[in-house]
Amino acid sequence: MNDYFIGLMSGTSLDGVDGVLVNFATQPLTVMAVATEPFEPNFKAELLALNSPAGNELHRAALAANTLARTYARVVSSLLASTSAKGLSPADIQAIGAHGQTVRHQPQTANMADGNGYTIQLNNPALLSELCGIDVVADFRSRDIAAGGQGAPLVPAFHQQVFAQAGRSTAVLNLGGIANISLLPENPATSVLGFDCGPGNALMDAWCYTHTGQAFDSGGAWAASGQLIPALLDRLLAEPYLALPAPKSTGRDLFSLNWLSKQLEPFTDCAANDIQNTLTEFTAKTCIDCVTRYAAGSDQLIVCGGGAYNLYLMERLQAGLPKLRVMSSQEHGLGPLEVEAAAFAWLARQTLLRLPGNLPSATGAKGLRVLGAIYPA
Repeated sequence: MNDYFIGLMSGTSLDGVDGVLVNFATQPLTVMAVATEPFEPNFKAELLALNSPAGNELHRAALAANTLARTYARVVSSLLASTSAKGLSPADIQAIGAHGQTVRHQPQTANMADGNGYTIQLNNPALLSELCGIDVVADFRSRDIAAGGQGAPLVPAFHQQVFAQAGRSTAVLNLGGIANISLLPENPATSVLGFDCGPGNALMDAWCYTHTGQAFDSGGAWAASGQLIPALLDRLLAEPYLALPAPKSTGRDLFSLNWLSKQLEPFTDCAANDIQNTLTEFTAKTCIDCVTRYAAGSDQLIVCGGGAYNLYLMERLQAGLPKLRVMSSQEHGLGPLEVEAAAFAWLARQTLLRLPGNLPSATGAKGLRVLGAIYPA
């Protein structure tokens, strides 16, 4: 029996859409097809702009959501047209899990007059369902926030399903725009812990684009050509979020270009590649600190997300965690850019089965909840 779902992910890196076609009937699951579509530069710039207050936001956000849905639809079409999916039609797909594009993430309640935080993912799942002729599941985060959680990270439940090994403690690090970690204990009866470490690729990518015109530092070569600026690293590491206890989550609301500009004010005379080196070390150090603090018993760190292709960053992680083996998720059967998309395919499946998709130990919610809203074809 086949159990086909499509997962679509466009993350805080703002590089584009990753899509996977997954068959959950096999053990382990089978990724049958993979497709990616990068964002056009103007659209990427608009999404980045919508992360900050500006004029005519509602209109611009609605148009961006429509554009995103059409981009999602093209990725779905590519998945179904792939050789490995030959013979499959929209009617064979149970549902599409579409995360949407996060432009605000404010789950903390301290500054909210009514005691509730919020999260906003641009999306038009009704349009996506109309374009694809497939049920769509979206809006995964808001139910967890309504239950007192952070709404993130949601991937630890999926990481537990695909990466946990009985008798072995494992840490899973997702290096997207924001870095999040899942700590999978050796005892299956022990709660999984997951939270956002801090920035992943977001600051490195932004600095690289500003000074080289390249969307990212390929392989980390530019960072490797620079020298660490210890005083700047200390300044970055003084960010209060990093000292908060888990569970916690963050986003571009905090780790924005404005935040980075303020940190760099005393370092305007430093070489650009030295700053890139220090930003890379900042990401590595925040992740290393999280593993050391919460997962000292782990013997492996599985890395996914675009940052897994940053060889210099991977080297810095390994150097800071000499007792662990740092490896790409590819070694466990899922490519680094497949993991999050597959997670939202799994979350869509959980929704259709009326099964929980969150882990309270990761998000801080009051309990397990069925996540997402269904848009029938």
